[in-house]
Amino acid sequence: MENASALKPTPVSYGELLNVSTNYIWANFTSKEEERDSNLAFQAGLGATLTLITLATTLSNAFVIATIYQSRKLHTPANFLIASLAVTDLLVSILVMPISALYTVSQTWTLGQVMCDIWLSSDITCCTASILHLCVIALDRYWAITDAVEYSKKRTMGRAAGMIATAWVIAISISLPPFFWRQVKAEEMTSCNVNTDHIFYTIYSTFGAFYIPTLLLIALYGRIYVEARKRILKQAHKKPGKRLTSAHLITDSPGSVASTTSLNYGTNDASSSCDAASCQVHANQVKVTVSDALLEKKRISAARERKATKTLGIILGAYIICWLPFFIYTLLVPVCEACFHPELFDIFTWLGYLNSLINPIIYTMSNEDFKQAFHKLIRFSEKKAEKEKNCYNNSKGLVMEVVFYVSRAVAIDEVMSLALVLEIRAFYQPEITQGE
Repeated sequence: MENASALKPTPVSYGELLNVSTNYIWANFTSKEEERDSNLAFQAGLGATLTLITLATTLSNAFVIATIYQSRKLHTPANFLIASLAVTDLLVSILVMPISALYTVSQTWTLGQVMCDIWLSSDITCCTASILHLCVIALDRYWAITDAVEYSKKRTMGRAAGMIATAWVIAISISLPPFFWRQVKAEEMTSCNVNTDHIFYTIYSTFGAFYIPTLLLIALYGRIYVEARKRILKQAHKKPGKRLTSAHLITDSPGSVASTTSLNYGTNDASSSCDAASCQVHANQVKVTVSDALLEKKRISAARERKATKTLGIILGAYIICWLPFFIYTLLVPVCEACFHPELFDIFTWLGYLNSLINPIIYTMSNEDFKQAFHKLIRFSEKKAEKEKNCYNNSKGLVMEVVFYVSRAVAIDEVMSLALVLEIRAFYQPEITQGE
């Protein structure tokens, strides 16, 4: 009986149960509110970041196009290829990146089947064309260095246009196949991705859009580096350097004046113009400076070689860092479906888009002609803005001056009218007085 009484349940009031359940519901509701607020803050920050990247890509590529169009000095086949690359990257920033930013932030596709097809085809075509443009530019530079004399005759705008057309044809041929097995879904779409069920298309598209162009770029830029290095070293050894010797005679004795005497110029030993006794007296006071032109040429050649290596390294490094993760992941997903994570895929996708922002910076800032054209364009814009400001100020001053003269004329007119009234009144004043 004692055990039974011990196991007897403790009475609990209805109010206590209601209080516990209310506290649980409120805590759960509060945690959900905090989670939603943190998600909104993250989405807002992510949206702002992607918008800034998109705007920067648009403005930088548009600036390159405007610079080439404005400067006649840049109207060459090589710069025509760079302008075409800028146009392609501009299309990426206009047709692809804004919709991708919306999809990345919301994580839900709300634009329908037709818009999904258009966006995916634009994405594949423009990004592939951008990569192939890098190959076209590398091929043009390779021919210009390895076969400078003959290629200078063939390097025309028509040839450049043909190379650009070839790049676009290849890009379109890579983006078209998914349309043939596109499935129209009756239910509402919540995602928009390339169908990875066709493994042969995945291999064809990734190798055609990235792996083969990457191998071609590495081979071309490797050959460009070797040829450029040969040419730099050949120019350095072309002319024998002269050894220039100069001496500065410094005397600190009282009553003496500091003087500088040039001993000799030439490649042989220097002959002194002073006698042996005087040279021996001032031997400890002569400072000799030797400047070897050959060493100077070698130093300049080494600097040029380092600059060429740095430029090629930046071009290849930026391209590979931006696109390699995406294409490795694209090949991995069909084989390992559990490896697919939407967040990781979005990061790799935007890393690839970032290459469209880096391209105009790399391909133009390493060119002195582009730097000068940039400065001219900026100065032209500043002068135009200043001219418009001056015109506005002048027009404003002219309006104020017209108002001043009009008001002055009105005032003079009023004064003259008043004077005329007074004069008439003075004229008739005697008659009025006599009448009175």
